[in-house]
Amino acid sequence: MSLQAGLSFDQAPPFTLPLRFFLTAPLFLLLAAALIVAAPDALAARSTPHAFALTHALTLGFLAMTMLGALTQMLPVVAGAKVPRPRLVAWLVHLPLVVGTLALMAGFLTAAPVAFGIAVGLLGFGLVVFLLAASVSLARAAHSATVGGMRLAALGLALTVVLGGALALLRMGWWTLPGVPTVVTAHIAFGLLGWVLLLVIGVAYQVVPMFQMTPPYPPALRRWLGGILFALLLLYAVAPTVLPVAASAAAIGVAGVITLFALITLRLQAKRRRKLPDVTLAYWRVGMASLIACVAVWLGARLAPDWRASDAYPMLLGILFIAGFAVSVVSGMLYKIVPFLAWFHLQAQLQARAGSIPTMKEMIGERWMRAQFYLHLLACSLLLVAAVRAEWTPAAGVALAASALLLWLNLLAAVRRFWRHGGRFL
Repeated sequence: MSLQAGLSFDQAPPFTLPLRFFLTAPLFLLLAAALIVAAPDALAARSTPHAFALTHALTLGFLAMTMLGALTQMLPVVAGAKVPRPRLVAWLVHLPLVVGTLALMAGFLTAAPVAFGIAVGLLGFGLVVFLLAASVSLARAAHSATVGGMRLAALGLALTVVLGGALALLRMGWWTLPGVPTVVTAHIAFGLLGWVLLLVIGVAYQVVPMFQMTPPYPPALRRWLGGILFALLLLYAVAPTVLPVAASAAAIGVAGVITLFALITLRLQAKRRRKLPDVTLAYWRVGMASLIACVAVWLGARLAPDWRASDAYPMLLGILFIAGFAVSVVSGMLYKIVPFLAWFHLQAQLQARAGSIPTMKEMIGERWMRAQFYLHLLACSLLLVAAVRAEWTPAAGVALAASALLLWLNLLAAVRRFWRHGGRFL
């Protein structure tokens, strides 16, 4: 069965497989908010234990949780290559990711080696299982710009896992690691740009034209952008130890790629055929604006060394990228993916006639999605203020908690509607 040209749903996994990831992720966003309220120094500097715990609650608990869940759905549906043993893979990835992320946060907060040991074991196991399963699926998939982006993103995730595991073992005192600052920088670069950004770019080629009714991305951009970004990241990671000047050139190139992708996406969205208000479109626009703001903040730091050395600079950069860009785009995608899956599985299970089941737009109330979007904007704004004015940190945490809770309730509303209309969690 095919709903749209280029998409095959014959191999779509059961609803519960991606859903467990999607319903878990906002809880980690809520946990991150609680951490901000309980420990305001989480936003004071990037190297505090609370800041490390907060960062990994957001990147592993929310972003990776959602993105891995989305890939279990998108690999068979978009790439046309089924994940082998999808039920077993989901169990072997989801639970270790939940417990491993909690253990890692506990490790940062308590400095207990046993917590880092549990985190390394569980996260390493779960993510390696996912990467192996995804590799089998991606190897079978026909090549396209989206599949190419997924392959590079998977490679970025693999490098992030290896570098993160090495740093965790270092904290456990199991070995000494030369060039720790370089390894930390590479871990951050591959985690945020090589995994998160590259996957968003690859997925955008498919979902922005399809869901937002825009013209397609330019063919040359789809063909080259992901590969260029990944090559620049490799150069950025290796150059500090062999040719420092090349690291600066690579960083400038990465900034150019980010700006190009964001501007072209905004331009395509301005040309969309459907002009009706859409909260997911608003989320994408905030995400693209945040990417451009990231580049502006980064350029400002190149021109003002004192600003570059301040604690506020990396915090602003991190908030803009993680909360402003990644959390925004991922939240917007959740509001497309979950209602669509609820509608699709309901329609497929009941063989329902038109009008007998809720439409995709009826799965989650528009006003509640929009309310959550405004709460997210408020949280992002307060987080940016808190990076330079610490007294605003608790307010930022409260706003983030309200946004996370409403996101979770909105997703749950779609699931309840699916169940009440006779949907079965197969």
